[in-house]
Amino acid sequence: MTNPDFCESAVAKVIERFGRLNVLVNNAAYQMSQKGIEDISIEQFDLTFRTNIYGYFFMAKAALKQMIAGSSIINTGSITGLEGHKTLVDYAATKGAIHAFTKSLAQNLVERQIRVNCVAPGPIWTVLQPVSRDPQKVAEHGQHTPMGRPGQPEEVAPAFVFFASEADSSYITGEVLTLLGGETTAA
Repeated sequence: MTNPDFCESAVAKVIERFGRLNVLVNNAAYQMSQKGIEDISIEQFDLTFRTNIYGYFFMAKAALKQMIAGSSIINTGSITGLEGHKTLVDYAATKGAIHAFTKSLAQNLVERQIRVNCVAPGPIWTVLQPVSRDPQKVAEHGQHTPMGRPGQPEEVAPAFVFFASEADSSYITGEVLTLLGGETTAA
């Protein structure tokens, strides 16, 4: 998704196979914990932004050529985009950008009747955890939530289905829905 040509090709393959494109889910991410901003290399910073926000822009731009009224774009944000995170500075910045991108694109596309929303989970058990954090932090992942555990991908999936369904969310655009394991206030 870091390459606009790949995004154009992916959309073309969907159209070739299915004949249309009504829902785009942007869900690519890269994160790597670093103790301080001095530890974030320019290469890491660039990769994080190219994957996490440029990719969403490239995919939306490619998909919109095929989308009609009633279609939906769903971006994957994160609670870190709302609250920040001391060891994920670049990642949190991209997630904040995704939230602003969602709201701005929703305003831009509302007259075309294309909805744009964002699912912003808290601690969810994904492959990003063990590959980007030290083992002690991985073992503690999600324990600070009121539910005392990380969420599972299948617990987040219904939020995407809700935003994809025109019957369920036809009057909703520009929203950032947080899924936080019972947390109700910002840290």
